[in-house]
Amino acid sequence: MEHFTNALKNHYADFNGRATRTQYWMFVLFYILIYIVAGVIDQFVTGGLLTLVVALGLLIPSIAIAARRLHDTGRSGWWQLIAFIPILGTIVLIIFLVLDSEPDNQYGPNPKGAPASA
Repeated sequence: MEHFTNALKNHYADFNGRATRTQYWMFVLFYILIYIVAGVIDQFVTGGLLTLVVALGLLIPSIAIAARRLHDTGRSGWWQLIAFIPILGTIVLIIFLVLDSEPDNQYGPNPKGAPASA
């Protein structure tokens, strides 16, 4: 939960710097859990409005943390657009997001504090 709240409070629309795999995937996990809870509540209460509000409210931080995650692997945040290529693009993007951190690169120092192993 700490990584999720940190991303929202301190990096809401921050497209600069780097994010570790842990920071990214913990954000994704809590995003999914919140979205599921909102969907269940929508079934009984708001008829889809809450899910829409959650999705729109978390859109910018989701794009921002993915950009920072890609920066951590030495890629531009623009690589997120590869997901628009059906199937193959999403697979490639997931592979990029799963890769380990690079040593210090043009996006900043390694957030793990030590050079990544080869």
